[in-house]
Amino acid sequence: MSWNPFSRSSSSSLKKPVLSKPAQREFEKELKKLDDLEELTRRLYKDAKKLTEANNVLSKSERKLSQELLSTQLCQSEDTFKNIIDEWDAAMVKMDLHMTDRNVYLHRTVLEPLKKFVSVFPYAQVAVKKREQSLQEFQKCQDKMSKYQDRDRTGPNAVKLEMSKKALQAAQAEFTHQNTALMEDIPKMIDNRTDYFQPSLEAEIKSQVQYTTEAVKVYGELSNLMNGHREHSKHDYASQIQHALTELKALSITAD
Repeated sequence: MSWNPFSRSSSSSLKKPVLSKPAQREFEKELKKLDDLEELTRRLYKDAKKLTEANNVLSKSERKLSQELLSTQLCQSEDTFKNIIDEWDAAMVKMDLHMTDRNVYLHRTVLEPLKKFVSVFPYAQVAVKKREQSLQEFQKCQDKMSKYQDRDRTGPNAVKLEMSKKALQAAQAEFTHQNTALMEDIPKMIDNRTDYFQPSLEAEIKSQVQYTTEAVKVYGELSNLMNGHREHSKHDYASQIQHALTELKALSITAD
C-alpha cells in the first residue's frame, strides 16, 4: 500500500516520540501483512478474470474451426466429411454451453467474493490515516505540554499547563482507541483470510471437475460417432496421419 504513514521521514521528525519504537515496529509489521494480503487478493482477482476470458477464447476458437470447415467446398462435396464436421460442430455447441455455465459459476463463487474482499482495503486505508492523524495530534499535545512545563509556573502558564494536560489526555485516549482497534482488527482480517478464500477455491475445483467430466463425455461420444464405435489407439492415429502425409509428399506439386 502506498499509504503506509511510517516512513523514515515521518518517524524521524518527532522530537520526543510518544510511541515507542517497538510498538511502532509492531504496527508496521501488521501493516505490511495487510499490504501483502491486498496485493495477493488483487492478483487473484485479475488472474481469475483472465481465466474466464481464456475460457471464452478457447470455446469460441474451437467452434470457429468447425464453422469454417463447414463453409468449405470440401464439406459441400463430400457428405462423409461433412457429417463428421457436423458432429464435431454439434459437440462444440454443447461444450460452449458447458463453458458458459463454468464461467457463470466461476464469476459467482470466485470473482464476486474476491471483488468484495478487495473493497474492504480502502476502509482499512481510512482507518490507518485516522490513526496517523490521532498520533500526530497526540504528539502535538505532548510537545505543547512539555513547553509549558519548562516555563515559570505563573498564573497564566499554570492555566495553560492544566489545559494542555487535559488536551493531552484526550489525544492519548483517542490514539489509544484507534491504535488498539487496528492492532486487533488487522490480525483478525489476516487470520480469517483462509476461511474466506477456501470456499472459492473449492468451488473453482468443483467447477473444473464438472467441466472436465462433461468434456470427457462429449468428446467420448464424438469419438465413437466418428470412428463408428471403433476404438483407435494413439499409435493407430499416428500411423494414419503418417500414411496420409507420405501420400501427400509423393504428389508432384510437393516434390523438391
